[in-house]
Amino acid sequence: MSAVIPGRDAAARSRIEPTVLQALRSPRLLTREVLAGLVVAIALIPEAIAFSIIAGVDPRLGLFSSFVMAVAIAFLGGRPAMITAATGAIALVIAPVAREHGVDYLIATVILGGLIQIVLAVLGVAKLMRFIPRSVMVGFVNALAILIFTAQLPQLFGDGIPWLVWPLVAVGLLILVFMPRLTRVVPAPLVTIVLLTAAVVAFGWRVPTVGDQGELPDSLPALLFPDVPLTLETLQIIAPYALAMAVVGLLESLMTAKLVDEITDTRSRKTREALGQGAANILSGAFGGMGGCAMIGQTMINVKASGARTRISTFLAGVLLLILVLVLGDVVAIIPMAALVAVMVMVTVATFDWHSVRPSTLRRMPKSETAVMLITVIATVWTHNLAIGVVLGVVAAMVMFARRVAHFVTVTRSVAVDADGSTAHYVVDGELFFASSNDLTTQFDYAADPERVVIDMSRSHVWDASTVAALDAVVSKYERLGKTVTIAGLNPAASALHGRLTGAVGGH
Repeated sequence: MSAVIPGRDAAARSRIEPTVLQALRSPRLLTREVLAGLVVAIALIPEAIAFSIIAGVDPRLGLFSSFVMAVAIAFLGGRPAMITAATGAIALVIAPVAREHGVDYLIATVILGGLIQIVLAVLGVAKLMRFIPRSVMVGFVNALAILIFTAQLPQLFGDGIPWLVWPLVAVGLLILVFMPRLTRVVPAPLVTIVLLTAAVVAFGWRVPTVGDQGELPDSLPALLFPDVPLTLETLQIIAPYALAMAVVGLLESLMTAKLVDEITDTRSRKTREALGQGAANILSGAFGGMGGCAMIGQTMINVKASGARTRISTFLAGVLLLILVLVLGDVVAIIPMAALVAVMVMVTVATFDWHSVRPSTLRRMPKSETAVMLITVIATVWTHNLAIGVVLGVVAAMVMFARRVAHFVTVTRSVAVDADGSTAHYVVDGELFFASSNDLTTQFDYAADPERVVIDMSRSHVWDASTVAALDAVVSKYERLGKTVTIAGLNPAASALHGRLTGAVGGH
């Protein structure tokens, strides 16, 4: 992403990502934000219910959590238009707490997880995002698209699914494809939901609906304090789950923020986003919610399918969610799941990076980059955990980078004759660290070299203790043969490191 130039580039940014004030002044922009929030709110309901079931809690906890977190992150987050709510990843992490210790311990875990996220944000965890390679990012996006798609399969091929669901989904996909070509004033996902719901009601078709997914709440969430003893034993129970929740939640949220940055060609404030996620989880727990993080599927609906760009859509997604389940619960309950499945399938198509799997791209791309992307995709899809996939992808990228750089080091030998006799000169060229310096000791002709040896390091750089140990080992081998070694050309930083570590590391 190119740097933002004041003046002209600032104006360009405002066209790409309008501010809340601009949206409020523009009926067209405000309508887009409101309708986008409505679509996301509708899509959040079955998701929140499903994630509550995964966590083993009442569906109302997931719905309350989605409401509180969406509203909170609209004010506190660092990425406009990103949706935060109850998620499957967090549900999987904290499910054992609810199952083994009860809901009060789960709520305490959510609050502690939020506090840990704030601490991690203060410590600068958001800055670590710069170390995630693009190949991992592409793998993350593609895996996400696959997971979104596979999550819809039970609604298409599960037990008791009537055949009418398939033509309904097909019609929904046609609306989603062709509607934007006619007009973008009204989001195509909203049109799809309204038309398919009207058809199902008008013809009396019996298909799975949102109401079949679980009971909707009939009262507002209330502040509460978890009924758990404030003891070290309680902390020992909830701390491991809270830490896992904090790490998984931050990783998914920051990766999603980075993805939205690329889609909108704008920059977000990652540290503020991390702080906002922590505060939102604390508030979620305080209102009896199950916690969550950024939702990639709903964020893609908001940003890509509906074109939202401001915090208004995020705020309204939470507010309208609560209004829908409390005031219009009976109406929401009759929405066919087929309509939401069609929307999510289109989100899958829009999310997947098709360019990355084209034959022409694969032929040009280094094999190591493709391998990292595949490792990220396979690990994520296999474990259904985006955090595990990203971590394994980053580790794979680091290993492959180290292997590739390790081959860039060369050692060239020459023998010069001077007044005192012959001297062997070696020139070391390249970056020296644990991978590239591993076989450095094998690059010298110890027995055949004369009594004086000069190792010229002016075209190399010493990065770690492994290289210092390797150089010490080379010197030791020559000294055992009664020969003198001079290491010349070290730059100030490398010389300081060598001087500090010589003697502290052992030779081979």
